[in-house]
Amino acid sequence: MKKVLIVGATSAMAEATARRMAQRGDALFLLGRSAPRLQAMVDDLRARGAPHVHMAVMDANDFSAHDGMIALADATLGGIDIVLISHGTLSDQSACAQSVDLTLAELRTNALSVVALLTLLANLFERRRAGTIAVISSVAGERGRQSNYVYGSAKAMVTAFMSGLRQRLAKAGVAVVTIKPGFVDTPMTGAFRKNALWIGPDAAAGHILAAIDRGAAVAYVPGFWRYIMLIIRALPDAVFRRLAL
Repeated sequence: MKKVLIVGATSAMAEATARRMAQRGDALFLLGRSAPRLQAMVDDLRARGAPHVHMAVMDANDFSAHDGMIALADATLGGIDIVLISHGTLSDQSACAQSVDLTLAELRTNALSVVALLTLLANLFERRRAGTIAVISSVAGERGRQSNYVYGSAKAMVTAFMSGLRQRLAKAGVAVVTIKPGFVDTPMTGAFRKNALWIGPDAAAGHILAAIDRGAAVAYVPGFWRYIMLIIRALPDAVFRRLAL
């Protein structure tokens, strides 16, 4: 049995991953902003036979709450083996382009709040010299695109931060897993037109859990996104600028 803290637990991918973890008997501590949604998730997991599920309400943008919530989860679970950070928003790029305040708010939610949590968690895991820290980043962070460069910039920051943590914490035996989903059909992407590149949250959860279990450094979800992004990164800028991406 693993003891797991999930931040942003009510996101579609995190919820699907929590179900898979609960089914194998892991103990879960769920953090999110909405008490009703968290409670519904707890009730569902318990109805599915999950033996140990706990919850607390936290807005990830309230940095002052981070330390206390990590301590609460740690005490409740009797230690944390795995952390999965999954919170975030899908930025409205057009609106961000017209508003400094909105742009900074999106960067705060999608990057700075993650970095703040990771700073505290890294110190905890480094002292214990064990565990896994996993964060859901995105393929959007690999190259800025006109359609979502505020969101992509935030994810690029998270990916770079995780890379540095991975190098630092390897010496302490701590796995640092960067998860880079491609197109996942969730409520956050409900307005997007879907095609064969899209997968559902449960399929994504299978890839996420597998990456966590094997302590992968970087996991593309699904794996074929590694090759798609290799091509996109390799495009000369003169060509890239002309694309409608």
